[in-house]
Amino acid sequence: MSWFAFFLCFFAWFGIAPLMTVVRNELHLTKAQVGNTIIASVAITVLARLVIGLLCDHVGPRLTYSWLLILGAIPVMGIGLAHSYMTFLIFRLAIGAIGASFVITQYHTSVMFAPNVVGSANAITAGWGNLGGGVTQLAMPLVFAAFVAIGFGPHGSWRASMFVAGLVCFITGVAYRFMTQDTPMGNFKELRSRGEMPEAKNALSGFAQVCRDKRVWMLFVIYAACFGIELTIDNIAALYFTDYFHMGLAAAGITASLFGLMNLFARATGGIIGDRMGRFAGLRGRVMWLFAVIFIEGILLMSFSRLTVLGPAIVAMVAFSLFVQMGCGATYAVVPFINRKSVGSVSGIVGAGGNAGAVAAGFLFKGAMAWPTGLLILGALVTASSFFALGVRFTSQDELAVGAELAGQRAEPTGGLEVAV
Repeated sequence: MSWFAFFLCFFAWFGIAPLMTVVRNELHLTKAQVGNTIIASVAITVLARLVIGLLCDHVGPRLTYSWLLILGAIPVMGIGLAHSYMTFLIFRLAIGAIGASFVITQYHTSVMFAPNVVGSANAITAGWGNLGGGVTQLAMPLVFAAFVAIGFGPHGSWRASMFVAGLVCFITGVAYRFMTQDTPMGNFKELRSRGEMPEAKNALSGFAQVCRDKRVWMLFVIYAACFGIELTIDNIAALYFTDYFHMGLAAAGITASLFGLMNLFARATGGIIGDRMGRFAGLRGRVMWLFAVIFIEGILLMSFSRLTVLGPAIVAMVAFSLFVQMGCGATYAVVPFINRKSVGSVSGIVGAGGNAGAVAAGFLFKGAMAWPTGLLILGALVTASSFFALGVRFTSQDELAVGAELAGQRAEPTGGLEVAV
């Protein structure tokens, strides 16, 4: 349920991206206005992820996810009512809130799985969720074509397509409420009533403690350099291949979908290797793997930006996407070990870094600068950002605590709960 809910959120979040050629023509959007909508789609998620992370620690992932899906479905369906640049921008901004679903997925997985596999579990659930970003590039043009075929016309078809995406999110939100539970031991409300979990007010003090940990902010930057780039490419890929390689709507959508479809295994690979590095070299091994992946990602992005022939460009994009998504998985193979009592808060802040990176990157694509030049600059920034990973350090006590948990002994709680080993 967790990865599928995230999949649908990602699908709805970027459902409009492969249809932007049609929207741009109907609403007469300028390049700057298209850039503003890209920024808006990820800007609100920065704040939403911070709030959602705290809510996970406060009321649990089950209720948080249910309400996010139900309320988030409203602007997804409502964007079909936009008939001007300003109304489209407002709806695009509101839709971005469902991007906070990632934090809940990572929190829910972190409290369900033991330390030796938590990186793999986080990477698989998030990777299959992020897969929605690739599927939407492939599926939404087909849904659009289906509505055109039954007589809706181009202007009505993109609106109807987004209504369908929002409706599925709403239904999933209701299902999440009844088909999941917060932890292996039960829901937060039940655990607190039995005295097996700290009261909700402790979540606020935990959030303050997390904010004072410099490692959290280093991972904030690292996640900006991988997931922030992924969000940016999800938003611009179809338009990039349309404008710079002169492809049609369907062909550009299929090509752009290759970037997101790598999430089927790439993010999982990043988390699985992170767990293996943890077994051989401890928490430091996880960090060194993270550094290597982000560094290579930056090099590959710069290479992709220089290519002008379609075939090599597609190959380079796929190679680059593998390391982008492995970087995301490798990041959340480290996150659960930063503060075992406030996993939601750490996940929220680091997750917000991804969107902050996408917001910053968005400014490169709204002005007069050519998009290949913008991608080159992003690649250089990613390469430089990789060195922040080397500043994420753990003490010998941290290593011993993980070892104790794996031995089945009583160790530091996760979100106020013992991890099931």
